[in-house]
Amino acid sequence: MSKSTLKEIARATGYSITTVSRALGGFDDVNDHTRQVILQEAERQGYEPNLAARALQTQRSNTVGLITPLDGPRFPNPFFTEFVAGVGHTVGLAHFDLLLSTNVSHGSELDAYRRLIGGRRVDGMIVLRTRVDDERIQYLSRTGTPFVVFGRTENVDEYVFIDVDGEAGQAALTRHFIGLGHRRIAYLAPPSELMFARYRRHGFERAMQEAGLEVDQGLIIDTELTERAGAQAAKHLLDLDDPPTAIMAGNDQMAFAVMGAVQERGLRVGQDIAVGGFDDVSSAEHIHPGLTTVHQPIFDIAQRCAATLLLLIAGVAITNRATLIEPELVIRASSGPPRP
Repeated sequence: MSKSTLKEIARATGYSITTVSRALGGFDDVNDHTRQVILQEAERQGYEPNLAARALQTQRSNTVGLITPLDGPRFPNPFFTEFVAGVGHTVGLAHFDLLLSTNVSHGSELDAYRRLIGGRRVDGMIVLRTRVDDERIQYLSRTGTPFVVFGRTENVDEYVFIDVDGEAGQAALTRHFIGLGHRRIAYLAPPSELMFARYRRHGFERAMQEAGLEVDQGLIIDTELTERAGAQAAKHLLDLDDPPTAIMAGNDQMAFAVMGAVQERGLRVGQDIAVGGFDDVSSAEHIHPGLTTVHQPIFDIAQRCAATLLLLIAGVAITNRATLIEPELVIRASSGPPRP
């Protein structure tokens, strides 16, 4: 079968080659009915666009950028693996590429954004792990670059974001442990510079206070979101004269390490020490015992971020600029009541 061309699509639909080209190129001067007729005929003929030529015509790279942090020696971690898969799937369906860059240190991250944007290597960016004063968002806003944020900062009116209500999620997990009878609950808090760390800490403290329980600051450990940090923090807590009966970790990756540290002491997870996480990565269900955690629909969120970014790149106005998703508490065997 010969390869479909613009000329053949134009002959079949009755439109000019110019109109066919602009409809397939996503230009907004083609009405919706005409575009649909052309797209349907292009699909029927198995038309494959010349992306290089289209990029020259539209001055676009047909590429979306995503910069991820390097979290310790093992990269990517389960959260980012799932998120990248969701973004890649969505942009791929739109014949876009995903340019994935790994940032080794916080100090060089803005330079990485400047290289991608200044060099016109990407048409837009997805931003992860927002900070209280986020210079990345300020830079993207200043340069007029299309971008979507997974997370929030304090000035949420300035950009399009999708986020999970971390305060509600952490509060739900804390109430679950309190309801089981736990009173000495430890919390391995994510780095305080991250906005979601603030929301989640508020959720933990609010749930404790609502239950009339004192928040023991000695049981709150600010740490990195890595397995190594989770193991070290767990060992410190278990060495206390009066150790906690439950430990909540900042993410599932840390929680897995906490479970390992508990088991190394000959203790039983869920019976001697309760453990909880946050994210509900795929392995949380299959580890033994299964991890009680807060579910974030990571793959779905990634797809929504990518789809929204593609609309922004195409010049479509986004009316719903703020999306806050209610997380779900998933109870498994890693959480049980404290020993009598």
